[in-house]
Amino acid sequence: MIPYGKQSISDEDINAVVEVLRSDFLTQGPCVPEFERAVASYCGANYAVAVNSATSALHVACLALGVGAGDLVWTSPITFVASANCALYCGAEVDFVDIDPSTYNMCVSSLAEKLEHAQNNGRLPKVVIPVHLSGQSCEMAEIHALSVKYGFRTIEDASHAIGGSYQGAKIGSCRFSDITVFSFHPVKIITTGEGGMAVTNDPELVKRMARLRSHGITRYPSEMTRPPDGSWYYEQIELGFNYRMTDIQAALGLSQMQRLDQFVIQRKAIAQRYDELLRDTAIVRPFQYPNVYSALHLYIVRLPSGVLKTSHREVFERMRADGIGVNLHYIPVYRQPYYERMGFKPENFPQAERYYAEAITLPIYPGLTSEQQDLVVRRLLTPSGYQTIF
Repeated sequence: MIPYGKQSISDEDINAVVEVLRSDFLTQGPCVPEFERAVASYCGANYAVAVNSATSALHVACLALGVGAGDLVWTSPITFVASANCALYCGAEVDFVDIDPSTYNMCVSSLAEKLEHAQNNGRLPKVVIPVHLSGQSCEMAEIHALSVKYGFRTIEDASHAIGGSYQGAKIGSCRFSDITVFSFHPVKIITTGEGGMAVTNDPELVKRMARLRSHGITRYPSEMTRPPDGSWYYEQIELGFNYRMTDIQAALGLSQMQRLDQFVIQRKAIAQRYDELLRDTAIVRPFQYPNVYSALHLYIVRLPSGVLKTSHREVFERMRADGIGVNLHYIPVYRQPYYERMGFKPENFPQAERYYAEAITLPIYPGLTSEQQDLVVRRLLTPSGYQTIF
């Protein structure tokens, strides 16, 4: 099976993990803060908080921004459910903004229109979570301008996007947002096995997120309600969680950071080759804005309705049967039964619906060979006479 994505683990990665296993620290040791500093420095941000998943990072980011009961959070419908679930964990409500038909990211014009209606109805969002699908940044300057106008806070869900850039700055600089969240799941650009990180330029936000990841506990006297009883003293000052990243994970992440730019360059080369192989076909290839450097976590194509002699589903299932692990990123969140019960209607998101009917994610990862890529394209184009329609 050729998977749609997978990790790349080197001997250096293995040695870094083994070194921690032989050390005195397996959980909260020196590698975690070192990894945080490395990511923050790479992105051009002031602070970072490492956690056990991007889902946890989204959750503590929402809490740090004060999301709670009665609040409203907006995100994209074309994302993993975690981008919406994080708001529900806080007791808030969720709504969705339809996608741009070219980038599949949150549509800025749809966001502006929805915000105007929400202002008229007295129901503006507290937080908006744009999702950098496939590693391409949303139009963050425009979203930031809307945040200033309408007063919402912004969390960039950059789970796909570490290593990318926008308007010449690394994704994660938080130039146009309050917090940016990364994922280090094995299929992402770099991996810690499982893990995530939230970066910010706000010293108060980083303090709160760091406290929330560890049971709401502080060891800083300046945050305590009374003088410490001794050097052993700590206080739980709010309800937090056990969202900590281990030193084992952080060591792997630190090692992977050494190859981050190389990983993105390799993905870029694979994507460019797909572009060439599919150039003279009716298949819709990914669109890239010139001011965006995508991390290319995913290579998503669309099979336009009415072009193929078979259905979107048949193409997907046939490729899977041929040993090619294509995927679909993502089922619109509002289609999930849990969200359907909230009353969301597919007809309110026409671009997301068209996308869902046509999208297929092709394999892309460092280590994918030209021969494997050729096989993917041949299976996509030629079985059952497909070549006659392109």
